[in-house]
Amino acid sequence: MRKVESLIVGAGISGLTYANFCGEDYLIAEKADVPGGLCRTFYEGEYVWDCAGHFFHFSDEKFKSFFEKKIDKSELVSCRKNTKIFYNNLLIDYPFQMNIHQLPKDEFIDCLYDLFNRDEKSEYGSFQEMLYGKFGRSITEKFLKPYNEKLYACDLNILDTDAMGRFFPYANVNDIVKNFRQNNVSTYNDYFEYPKKGAETFVKALMENVDSSRLMLGCGLKKIDTRSHIAEAGDEIICYDKLISTIPLNDFISLEGMEEFSDILPELHSNTVLVFNMGFDKKSDIDDIHWIYFPDKKFNFYRVGFYDNILGSDKLSIYVEIGFDSPQKIDIRSQLEMTLNGLKKCGIITDHRLVDYNTLIIPNAYVHITAESKRLVKDTEESLRDKDIYITGRYGKWTYCSIEDCMMQAVKLAEKYNL
Repeated sequence: MRKVESLIVGAGISGLTYANFCGEDYLIAEKADVPGGLCRTFYEGEYVWDCAGHFFHFSDEKFKSFFEKKIDKSELVSCRKNTKIFYNNLLIDYPFQMNIHQLPKDEFIDCLYDLFNRDEKSEYGSFQEMLYGKFGRSITEKFLKPYNEKLYACDLNILDTDAMGRFFPYANVNDIVKNFRQNNVSTYNDYFEYPKKGAETFVKALMENVDSSRLMLGCGLKKIDTRSHIAEAGDEIICYDKLISTIPLNDFISLEGMEEFSDILPELHSNTVLVFNMGFDKKSDIDDIHWIYFPDKKFNFYRVGFYDNILGSDKLSIYVEIGFDSPQKIDIRSQLEMTLNGLKKCGIITDHRLVDYNTLIIPNAYVHITAESKRLVKDTEESLRDKDIYITGRYGKWTYCSIEDCMMQAVKLAEKYNL
């Protein structure tokens, strides 16, 4: 039996960050054969791809300093974000609600009229109701509702009003009207950095301080005895003082020994995202945009991102994201065919030849945050804490947050319980 102060479940960004800052004896149990979680990078020929679009916006000085010491600036590209919405064969600046003046005149008038005649309330019962109340019928039905239905793959009425938190681009009427002339929209990630060798550059930086003897790869957690503080991972029996879980909360609660928390499982639902990373033989005519949103349901994908436009490479390299309801069976071949057809319809490719591609299926990609799930997760977190079990990270806490947010949560947890 192995004895540790902290057993960390999952070697993604959250788990590795906790290991870097906890200052105590730890052991990381990771079911995959490599660390990094969803920040893994794939190299196919001359193409560099991640699990999906991972772009870094470090505003906290602690993390800026941490990575500046480990990653040479020449290894990164810095970009001012350029994102668009493909709407009725037009490329509209994102966010849609701030750029309705770029629409044809009749549609612009519809959006403006409905914006000024919306049924605004002090409180809303769902995410969808909030969209109609804050932005009116036209803006909601032209972009906000269809796009988010494609992203979340669910009825937006089940989502909590604040399901996207600070990441939803709210805008009041004055902001929208001012932007008719100023055309200056700031969001939380106006500038971002991206490593020339992919997101795993940041994982490698975190791994520099991780003792390899304390990292068990290919050893997912199988069983927990919460009373005795004993866990099984692979062939190891581990006695822990604290357990830090960064894996999806539904997976963690489903482990043997966690049955007392199983009542929460029906409320822990999410979408699944199919990602195609695709490399073509030449550049696209779209050579300056970083990613494009697709609200129209004639396209199976909701977003396409351009690695080549970020890295300055000479051949089209993209990621394509498609949302599904989690229990839904995915026909990869059919989705690939629809994707290629859709890329032609919107003009991203013409006579391009697909050289390389890979396929990823990401479960729990966007969790469905409901009023009930928020309450149950909060109660469960408190109950777990009483058993010296702590959940952290986007999936551990079953929330919507950035990579930097995950790291900040992990550091805060490390500092709080390891003084």
